[in-house]
Amino acid sequence: MQGSLTAGRRQNLSPRGVVRCAAWMVALASVATALPAGAAGFAPSETVFPATTRIWISSPDPRGLQERFDNTSYGQLLKDPQMRPFVEGVRDQARSAGRQRLGKLGLSFEDFASVPGGEIALGVIEPSAGKLASVILVDTTGHEQAAARLVETIGERLVERKATKATSTSGGGTTMTVYDIPQEPGTAHATRVAIVVHPQALIVGDDPAVVMEIASALSGRSDSLATVVSYKAVADRCADKVPAAAAPIRWYVDPLGFARALQAANPPREKRKGPDYVAILGRQGFDAVKAVGGVVVLDDGLHELRHHTLIHAPPLDGRKPFASDRYKLAARMLQFPNTARLDPPTWVPRDVSSWMTMQWDMKNAFASVESLVDDVVGEKGVFDDVIASLKEDPDGPQIDVEHDLVGCLGTRVSIVSDHTMPIDVDSERLVIAVETSNPEQVAKTVAKSMATDPDMRRVEFDGHVIWELIDRSDAIPKLEIETPGLAPAAHADSDTGHGRRNKLRDREEKLLPHSAVTVAHGHLLIASHRDFLERVLATTSADGTLVDSGDYDVVTDELARLFPGETALRSFGRGDETIRPAYEMLRRGEMPKSKSLMGQLLNGLLGDGKEGSVREQRIDGSTLPEFEVIQRYLGASGVGMETVPEGWYVAGVALPRESKATEAVAREPADTVGR
Repeated sequence: MQGSLTAGRRQNLSPRGVVRCAAWMVALASVATALPAGAAGFAPSETVFPATTRIWISSPDPRGLQERFDNTSYGQLLKDPQMRPFVEGVRDQARSAGRQRLGKLGLSFEDFASVPGGEIALGVIEPSAGKLASVILVDTTGHEQAAARLVETIGERLVERKATKATSTSGGGTTMTVYDIPQEPGTAHATRVAIVVHPQALIVGDDPAVVMEIASALSGRSDSLATVVSYKAVADRCADKVPAAAAPIRWYVDPLGFARALQAANPPREKRKGPDYVAILGRQGFDAVKAVGGVVVLDDGLHELRHHTLIHAPPLDGRKPFASDRYKLAARMLQFPNTARLDPPTWVPRDVSSWMTMQWDMKNAFASVESLVDDVVGEKGVFDDVIASLKEDPDGPQIDVEHDLVGCLGTRVSIVSDHTMPIDVDSERLVIAVETSNPEQVAKTVAKSMATDPDMRRVEFDGHVIWELIDRSDAIPKLEIETPGLAPAAHADSDTGHGRRNKLRDREEKLLPHSAVTVAHGHLLIASHRDFLERVLATTSADGTLVDSGDYDVVTDELARLFPGETALRSFGRGDETIRPAYEMLRRGEMPKSKSLMGQLLNGLLGDGKEGSVREQRIDGSTLPEFEVIQRYLGASGVGMETVPEGWYVAGVALPRESKATEAVAREPADTVGR
């Protein structure tokens, strides 16, 4: 597999920009024309880009990628006549956004329709500390004239923006054209656009030195991305999973390296309050995750989509790969032991939207979290004081969290999700199940802690005691993580256990405003809503459970082929039911109002950051057809993960709905409580 793809901006790249880089790559692939036979315009791009590349995406065969996408149900969905108004509207919006942003480089999506003759490469490079540079590398083999016309068009556009043009020639005879665009209103910096037209290659970027460096390395370099240990690890683990003719998308990210560079290159205009999570992750040992990368294949003959990923996190020097201390400080909580069987419990309803289970060493996680909590709060000893106050404070619940709760937990965590009908802002449902080795003791501990919390009420259901959080949230919930029953009132400015618990709680975010908790089926069950918890509690094998479903069986068989041995995680999802709530909310223009976990996260990421405000929905979904139109295109999917010596290997598949993998599943009648 050859090629690479990279993109970024030196001064104004944002997290949203990273997403746009990926979208850009897909857009370029979608407009690629036929690729002529012949030699490539440059060496495989992982050997061209430098070792300081922080993000790399490669489409070595855009035409093949487009053909494979068209063969999938996703491609057929986009061609459905009833989807046409929405698709055209999104394309118009993308063109507008593309011109606005790519326009800084004098480019638009349409410009690339006749240019690619081979690989397209985008990436983010850190040429020096505190800087990020973007480079677009296109193989123009057989399309040199089109590339020359594009360069002329770029120049004309930039001159219209009062750019000054200069040319320079390297010692090797490479000519680079640089356009300096004056700083425009609303922008933080002036813009530079550097262009090199090389025989069979076009290079465009926002840092002239980096563009010239890439141009001089088209035949390969000794200090390339391909020489990076983490890149090699990703390639070694994933490369043999995909045949060369599969037209894959390949990608690589140095997550913490990119985050640090992004932060340094984009200092906030105003001093921000709160913890610096990038610095905290580095201090707490999470820099053990060196890279994430892999391959994605469409339409491989059996699956709509198949992906293989390695999270590269080798043990620290001198430490054993699977030891509990292979990382340091809080990163030691990243312990996910493999096991032979990961099947849904018999209480998981047959018709849920999704299910996921994983092995997690929770006792080790609890023992490792102290330094992280203290670091986030910004005060050493907070975690210990909170745990001590929960046990010793006469006004608190007086529970020994480590002995009576954490010490009684197993290593299995499961998440079940679904939604109610009709869809509204609060339709999505969630149950988190934590295996217990001593359910009686956990039940006593939960009851003791909940009884002291005025925000919890006791409810009995079918022989089970449920503790439900009284919802006192505003219509627009804030993101706060809350453990029901462990937050009694106290003076926030106090140095006592009360005050420290409040200080810790102030740093947390609430994700489950209607949460309910109980102990049943050998698990501690924490639900987003009591009605879904009651549905889980009432499910029996006689009702039919997820493990009895035909589509679950076929997905499990596919995952067994990818993971013939032990795994640490398995998941299953029904594509249609998983996206239905978001689809309906998007169609009604109400996605920003969603109280689901995803809705709240989107508000946090895409909103204006002001408390209580609702972001504007950026995509017009009013032209979307009824859900039944798209439902027939969406099948089931599954993901598995194996803990390996160098980190975690993740792979998954999405299956076509019409195949045996997604045969019809008998579903209960929809109502306002659950399906």
